[in-house]
Amino acid sequence: MEKLKIGIIGAGRIGKVHTETIIQNVPEAEVVYIADVNLDEAKNLAERFRIKNYSNNHKDIIDDTEINAVIICSPTNTHAQYIVEAAKAKKHIFCEKPIDLDLEIIENAIKVVEENNVKLMVGFNRRFDSNFKKIKQMVFEGKIGEPHILKITSRDPAPPSPEYSAVSGGMFLDMTIHDFDMARYIVGSEIEEVYAIAGVMIDEKIGEAGDVDTALITLKFVNGAMGVIDNSRKAVYGYDQRVEIFGSKGMLKVDNNAPDNHKYYSEIGVHASLPLNFFMDRYIEAYASEIDEFCQAIINDKPISVGGIDGLLAVAIGKAAKLSVNEKRPVKIAEIWNK
Repeated sequence: MEKLKIGIIGAGRIGKVHTETIIQNVPEAEVVYIADVNLDEAKNLAERFRIKNYSNNHKDIIDDTEINAVIICSPTNTHAQYIVEAAKAKKHIFCEKPIDLDLEIIENAIKVVEENNVKLMVGFNRRFDSNFKKIKQMVFEGKIGEPHILKITSRDPAPPSPEYSAVSGGMFLDMTIHDFDMARYIVGSEIEEVYAIAGVMIDEKIGEAGDVDTALITLKFVNGAMGVIDNSRKAVYGYDQRVEIFGSKGMLKVDNNAPDNHKYYSEIGVHASLPLNFFMDRYIEAYASEIDEFCQAIINDKPISVGGIDGLLAVAIGKAAKLSVNEKRPVKIAEIWNK
């Protein structure tokens, strides 16, 4: 059987991860083209993995009739455009989140994908973490009964630059967006209302750029469950990623991953390793699993588990959270998107 031919648009950090993942873990697929506006970046990645074709123009991938699928790892403001172009070229699409910061633009991209009968997968990699997948399955099996309370802690080890915050859509759309998706995924119900409070406690320049760096968000689900997310741009002890879900019959909990699980006991206390300090370390296996699902869905014509509508809803919830902070009130998702 001929291999699935893939083009990677964007040769930055995540583009490198996806390229390596396919080469090392998906023997049924082959990366045949790398494109990046920085030609040196495209060339370096191509040469590193002996990929013959590279370019500084994404159109070279879109127009290549040999390519079956594209993986979009470029800046957010290009995602929807590239999705539309790839769909019209009858190529299947994996796109990093968010699809766009504008809901109408996202809706249009999804419409074009559907009209051209291609697959679109959005990169919410945390769904593919083995620990989170396990608790999702146990919730689905009724192990904790009816879900009552969800708690998500998501704190980065270091804040981004203020320049990044100014163009990323803000913390709710570049960071908390993962947590909004995880909340829907784990509880298995849509979020109907959001109330958020937020502030600037880490870097005043982030505030000057119009963003926040610390937030608490409460969620109300359609099925009656409640949730709370706490976010910080800076946890001095590492990448803090924890989930707890409590229900009528019990509780499920996922703690942080650490480089090792040793504990040292002495007369002055108990000591353990700090959590992993970088999202690439924490979720490297999840990245591999999501790309494998994407490739297998194309090869075997199977459904995608996290698609365009998931990407749209996460952005809608993020916009509701921003509005809640600005207007100091609970905001229903239907105020933001109601279709």
